[in-house]
Amino acid sequence: MNDKITIPVWAIGTFLVVMNTTMFNVALPDVIEQLHITAGQGSWIVSGYSIVFALSTIIFSRLSDFIPIRKLWLIGVTLLMLASVVGFFSDSFGLVLFARLFQASGAGATPGLGMVLASRYVPYERRGRAITMIASGSALAFGLGPVIGGAITQYLGWHELFLVTCLVVVLVPFLLRLIPKESLPKVPFDYFGAACIVVTSSAFLLAVTQLSFVVLIVSLVCLFITIRHLRRAEKPFIPPVLLQNPGYRKLVLLAFMAFVLNLSMLFLMPLIYAKVFQLGAATIGLMIFPGAFLSACLMKLVGRWIDRYGNFRFLVLGHSLLAVSMLIVFLWLDVSPYVTLFAYLLFSPSLSAVTSSLSNEVSRILPKHLIGSGMGLTQLSQYLGGSFAVAVCGILLVWQQQLSPTLAFKHIYLLLFVIMIGSLGMLVLYRKGARAADSTVPAEKSA
Repeated sequence: MNDKITIPVWAIGTFLVVMNTTMFNVALPDVIEQLHITAGQGSWIVSGYSIVFALSTIIFSRLSDFIPIRKLWLIGVTLLMLASVVGFFSDSFGLVLFARLFQASGAGATPGLGMVLASRYVPYERRGRAITMIASGSALAFGLGPVIGGAITQYLGWHELFLVTCLVVVLVPFLLRLIPKESLPKVPFDYFGAACIVVTSSAFLLAVTQLSFVVLIVSLVCLFITIRHLRRAEKPFIPPVLLQNPGYRKLVLLAFMAFVLNLSMLFLMPLIYAKVFQLGAATIGLMIFPGAFLSACLMKLVGRWIDRYGNFRFLVLGHSLLAVSMLIVFLWLDVSPYVTLFAYLLFSPSLSAVTSSLSNEVSRILPKHLIGSGMGLTQLSQYLGGSFAVAVCGILLVWQQQLSPTLAFKHIYLLLFVIMIGSLGMLVLYRKGARAADSTVPAEKSA
């Protein structure tokens, strides 16, 4: 595979697909008004998409262990296109929600399979650059999504947002030629295990978003059933050997905490600009864009440095800068909107460096036959962390309604700073364990 061509094209596809996640955030008030629905119903257009997107990511990644990437990606794009057409012509809440969930079921193929493709076919000495390029597509999408979504909603309407994602179809003939043809062993798919993962993850997120103790109990029962099944199944959806790797377990937890910070920042920044500084939607989008743009510009350079100096240095540097950005917002949030803008200029490229290094490290420590499921579970952890963070931040803001907005936001950023320090501690523990294991994987570095 010519990764110098394939990976940049895939990164463009990742940009278009991931941008679909954030474009609808700004359009939500218009959707609620035109469909005559409540804010609670409208929130499902965003949160429901995130849940299904996270679950489809791990399913497509796991399927890549025994179904060719080309075929899986084409299925994902087909689902995405069909759903987008349905959404464009939808004028009822039920159809719009169905279209968004249907979109998410196919959208998860692109970011999930992209990491598998890079890990499986890009040599280790160039893999950091490949992974960071795909990550830069996601980072730019997070920043541009609100800007493009706001402009399209204002001048064309929110229905047209469904058509933006259809642009990914232009890449189909190119990627079908660039993606390697694979001959993989036929393995029975663990449908029950996949269903258990889906139900457990969905129930957990529902329990958090709805503050339901009953649903939390359901999620714990489903978790018990899932663990029991994965231990007994002949070819389980998530191989138990994967979770028996202590280093991998720590990386999954680090991925979860990284996206807790990522989605918390993206959720809180627009609220800070609106409630503390009374900025309009268009201005808010422009305030978020520089950080995402800087991240996308730096990722190629960061990828080269990761390949040259290793993952751990960038994990430490990225964690440190993330902690600094949280501290800046906590201390000087109310001074000027440009304080938060500066903090995000530090935050966005640091977060991209952390997630890229994490993915590269996962590909380093896992054997090739576990990369599909390992990457899928890592990304599921990220998206679950993001969904969990948004729900908790919303709850914390509600609980602090009696306080001034500035003080409420400062409390949350102090909590995020503590989480970042805890993540640094987890990274130190991982490093101690990895030193002993490094001597057993020299062959991977030369692969």
